[in-house]
Amino acid sequence: MKKDNSLKVGSNEMELVDFRIFKEEDNEIYEGIYGINVSKVREIIKVPKLTELPGTPDFIEGIFDLRGVVIPVINLASWMGINEPQKVRRSTRVIITEFNNVLIGFIVHEAKRIRRISWSDIEPASFATSSGALDGSKITGVTKIEDDAVLLILDLESVVQDLGLYEPDTGSIPQNIQTFSGVALILDDSATARKIVKEALTKMGFNVIEAIDGQEGLEKLDELYDVYGDDIAKHLKIIISDVEMPRMDGFHFAANTKKDGRFNNIPIVFSSSISDHFSELRGKEAGGESYLVKFDANSFYEEVARVVRAHMK
Repeated sequence: MKKDNSLKVGSNEMELVDFRIFKEEDNEIYEGIYGINVSKVREIIKVPKLTELPGTPDFIEGIFDLRGVVIPVINLASWMGINEPQKVRRSTRVIITEFNNVLIGFIVHEAKRIRRISWSDIEPASFATSSGALDGSKITGVTKIEDDAVLLILDLESVVQDLGLYEPDTGSIPQNIQTFSGVALILDDSATARKIVKEALTKMGFNVIEAIDGQEGLEKLDELYDVYGDDIAKHLKIIISDVEMPRMDGFHFAANTKKDGRFNNIPIVFSSSISDHFSELRGKEAGGESYLVKFDANSFYEEVARVVRAHMK
């Protein structure tokens, strides 16, 4: 699948692959509208011949070989607890994704189009569906599209955690890494991700302040400036920011921060599940000093220490 790399850094926009999952309820067929960030999509293919894996969860349809790489395939409807219609449309596809440096395929009933959406139009999802079929924790955001329909952005990383392929651990700080003092600001809409990063930064000696998205991140910076004034860079040593966040994404946050003379000397490190090279380039263009893929403890400690030391000189 060809990706559109024309998105401008700091535009606070993202591109989503719009796909559909159908469910059957009381002999009626309902269409669910979902999305995934294009940056996480390698390609979209027809359902290949799969090899079943005994003893695995029901939502794992099997594995297949894609140009020498063995990829597990997940039935999204099954994972979400949706009752699939007996006759699914022939347009069923597999979306091959890559995030957290893991390749995984997701079976969807229909892949529709690519949508460009502003993060400011995406609201956090702090709910569960009225039917109870889809836990709100499996959704990272919601946005309205045409005809007042609602598109749900799924938290596909939680599938990887369900499979045990991604079990982050902050571990111990390497002996060659010094400890620091001062404040660190972290931005992430995931409470789990914030907890992991906060634990790691606390081990490094930082006093951690949290924000749930870029908009709140800017508010926290203003609050810190009220406390420290023009000496803020002597106290706020580093900002760790996710990329995908409702209301304001990490790139837009960084671009705004670097344009503000009060904060432009504070280093920003992106920590994201998006593991494509283009996102890393966009992070640097937005003003980030580094781009890390969630979550490798040793890489995190070493890169944070390197960036902080460089800005202390």
